[in-house]
Amino acid sequence: MEKIRVGIIGSAGYTGGELLRILIFHPQVDIVFANSASNAGNKLADVHNDLFGDTELTFSSDFHSDVDVLFLCVGHGDAKKFLDANPVDPRVKIIDLSQDYRLRANTAYQGAQFVYGLPELNKEAIKSAQYIANPGCFATNIQLALLPLASKGLLKGEIHVNATTGSTGAGQKPSATTHFSWRNNNLSAYKSFEHQHLQEISESLDQLQPGFLPEGDGPLAAAEGSLLERAASRINFIPQRGDFARGIFSAIYVDVDLSEEEAYELYEDFYATHPFTHVSKANIDLKQVVNTNKSIMHLEKHGNKLLILNATDNLLKGASGQAVQNMNLMFGLDERAGLNLKSVGF
Repeated sequence: MEKIRVGIIGSAGYTGGELLRILIFHPQVDIVFANSASNAGNKLADVHNDLFGDTELTFSSDFHSDVDVLFLCVGHGDAKKFLDANPVDPRVKIIDLSQDYRLRANTAYQGAQFVYGLPELNKEAIKSAQYIANPGCFATNIQLALLPLASKGLLKGEIHVNATTGSTGAGQKPSATTHFSWRNNNLSAYKSFEHQHLQEISESLDQLQPGFLPEGDGPLAAAEGSLLERAASRINFIPQRGDFARGIFSAIYVDVDLSEEEAYELYEDFYATHPFTHVSKANIDLKQVVNTNKSIMHLEKHGNKLLILNATDNLLKGASGQAVQNMNLMFGLDERAGLNLKSVGF
């Protein structure tokens, strides 16, 4: 087949850089432009210096629709602004890595709908989709830990989540809580019980287990604030900032009437056809997944509580790697194409 012609908007940030690292070596991709107005004319390796020796491509300030797929690696709120200001030819597929089109109430664009791009949930819909809303990093990790239970209607009570992310989860723009001298040898919690990813998590769980999301009151039940409140009533989520650059490690527990053996059988069956999602009977650690598109889970039963540990790379399975996985599905490729990435090991 002819190579897929790719355009990238916002290619100088972390997710744009990860996307370039994958696509430069993807056997079925030709990068037509890597847009960055602030870096136009500079070589990609001037910003993403690990690409030195891999490519002579330069950043461009241009945008056009002479591509097959457009990746939006821009900040939250900026994807919708960009599409409103720069209409895209309807034949061009779009994969948006921001949160702008993830929720059910915000999926419409040019007479079509953005499909929520979690392959383990919506693989068949992704294959025929024109537009994809790539999931959030925390959302990907937590959903993968809970989808098998939701598929059997087993999420009856409250869900308890403690998850720690690396500093790249906050984006490339420096802030007080990403500065090395503050982050190093430090740990903190933020957005406790009100992280925005609760909304997409709860909608996905409700898709598999109808009724998971409590009904809202009145005509504003689908509004963002109301949805967040309803999600938080079911999921107790404490996000933490870790003193490492990349990765997410979550510890989740729920009350479930399953034995440990039955839980493993459920998870292994659910993920049997999903090549990046694995269930390990040995305990897991974060380094197993850093620099890969994998999600690796470990289960333990303690009384009536099922503990699910999950490790993912926030920039790959939680962002750019999953975006390429979605592109592969949209164009009829093996979803693993270009994603044979190796972990950092020791």
